[in-house]
Amino acid sequence: MSFPGFPATGARWQSVRVTQEAADDRDAVSDGSKHRARRKPSFLREVAIVLVSALLLSWLIKTFVVQAFYIPSESMEDTLIVDDRVMVSRSVPDLFDVNRGDIVVFKDPGGWLGPGYAPEKGPVADVLTWIGLLPQDSGEHLIKRVIGTPGDHVTCCDDSGRVEVNGVGIDETYIRPGSEPSEIEFDATVPDGMLFVMGDNRQHSADSRYNTGNPGGGFVPMDNVVGSAFVLVWPFDRFTLLRNPGDVFADVPAP
Repeated sequence: MSFPGFPATGARWQSVRVTQEAADDRDAVSDGSKHRARRKPSFLREVAIVLVSALLLSWLIKTFVVQAFYIPSESMEDTLIVDDRVMVSRSVPDLFDVNRGDIVVFKDPGGWLGPGYAPEKGPVADVLTWIGLLPQDSGEHLIKRVIGTPGDHVTCCDDSGRVEVNGVGIDETYIRPGSEPSEIEFDATVPDGMLFVMGDNRQHSADSRYNTGNPGGGFVPMDNVVGSAFVLVWPFDRFTLLRNPGDVFADVPAP
């Protein structure tokens, strides 16, 4: 029922309903815009958190767990060749002992690497290396095999031309085929906190034998050891675990 001058009741409620729906739509659009405005900075913040977390994790892994290194010279052939990439465990020597036969990466004790030996790098490569996304260069590091640990008496050569450790001649299965155990004679007792190291390519390795006149007397301070190489990861066709040749030193007595 309707009266003159007044809209029909149904029409009035329809008008009110349409008006309310329009208001709801405006509110929804407004809320959506606000939500998108809030979501955009939130998304960017999440991306930033993920990136920072990844970089931090990479740095922590490099500092406390493993680190990549590449081989710059032929001193460890044929075990490791130029441009091989190896992974080094940072748990040695802090958590685990260094053993005879281990392949260790260490900082130059002083004078082992000649002047100008470090390759040139840019700032971007420096940052990527620092966070562990690129292998550590050899600008201040070397890689050799441990032959003598603290207290060991290391000499060369016995009647068979072998290196002796604590009076026992060792048959070194890892040296490069055709190499002599040593082309020079030496006689050294490893001091406390030091290591005596040699390359597997004996005639092309400036190791403990040739650095007696440098700081440390040719020995490597344990504090300079970055870690022990445990796997060759690149090139992929050379992938292999770098196992300690325990049998070589099995008969060597304690010092």
